[in-house]
Amino acid sequence: MSVWVDLQGQGPVVEQLRRAAQSGTPTHAWLITGPPGSGRSNAALAFAAALVCEREQLAERGCGICKACHTTLAGTNADVTVIATEKTTIAIDEARELVRKAHDSPSSSRWRVIIVGDADRMAERTTNVLLKAIEEPPPRTIWILCAPSPADVLVTIRSRCRTLTLRLPPVADVAALLVRRDGIDPALALHAARAAQSHIGIARRLASDAGARERREAIVRLPLTLRDVTTAVLAAGSLLELAQAEAVSSNEERDISEKANLLRSLGAPETGVLPPPMRAQVRALEEDQKRRSKRSVTDQLDRALTDLLSFYRDVLVLQLAAHGTPAVERSEDTVELVNDSLRDALGEFASRSRSEITLGRMDAINDVRRRLTTTNVSPLLALEAMAVSLL
Repeated sequence: MSVWVDLQGQGPVVEQLRRAAQSGTPTHAWLITGPPGSGRSNAALAFAAALVCEREQLAERGCGICKACHTTLAGTNADVTVIATEKTTIAIDEARELVRKAHDSPSSSRWRVIIVGDADRMAERTTNVLLKAIEEPPPRTIWILCAPSPADVLVTIRSRCRTLTLRLPPVADVAALLVRRDGIDPALALHAARAAQSHIGIARRLASDAGARERREAIVRLPLTLRDVTTAVLAAGSLLELAQAEAVSSNEERDISEKANLLRSLGAPETGVLPPPMRAQVRALEEDQKRRSKRSVTDQLDRALTDLLSFYRDVLVLQLAAHGTPAVERSEDTVELVNDSLRDALGEFASRSRSEITLGRMDAINDVRRRLTTTNVSPLLALEAMAVSLL
């Protein structure tokens, strides 16, 4: 077993990271990019584990067996610091704390590794706090930044990092990972991997949660219900409710577990009123959870729109195949669809429209995705306008 085993379909990047970890003198700053679900954070953790691995032989580092590898992958290694905000942005105070920590000598490892999992969620003034530390880091500190694309990071930071780009792994590789790591039935794993469009985290949730699969199915079927303005408005409200339900479902168990762990660590009484200091800490945790919930709804809504987009993507594929487009030189029965279980309904829907109209509908969905993440537009109003444009 090695730390690289879960990085499916990323052979060239894994080889570069492995060579760097085994070189003894790796580059001091890295930028790992790739689309959501490609495994940026997993790659960063695996690289960090290989860097701090206890094996003396260079060729053996990243063994996945020693204590340093285990604690790094579990997020408990004292020499590996990970920041991945669950709020809208990384606060400037958090960045300053990272800079301070970067100047601490490693306690038991060769390197102190700082992982910024959401480098794209930093304001320019926050990023500038890190600039000096990344430009002239202490001799035993290595920075690993993660972002969807190099363009999401300031050029002053990007120019000082070695950039590696991940790709979405093939559906078959994601399914194999779910079978091997999570014990998922192979047929269900393949269905979940295809529905998630190779997003590993989403695929795992779809494979393990029947409710999540049902909510996704309802989202993908929404275009089939659009008849007039009334049905469009109702569909928009349903879409928002489904995204909110998925956000609550994905956070509920975690929120309960976090609160229980906090009360246990504080030595809180099982019954009765909590002492004021304990109540203050519980309130602080609940405020953090509320902020996380707000971002979670936005993220789940974006995911819901991505699932909706997959419906029109499949429609477009069938339309291009029906018209003999050179890029799709296969019969309609063999075209690989994201939503293959809806092939008949998709085919009928595709026959009633043209590819230019489908592209316009896809543009409308992507426009709403952009507005929801970059403006303060009301989600319901934005979804209603989008749904009407899909008629």
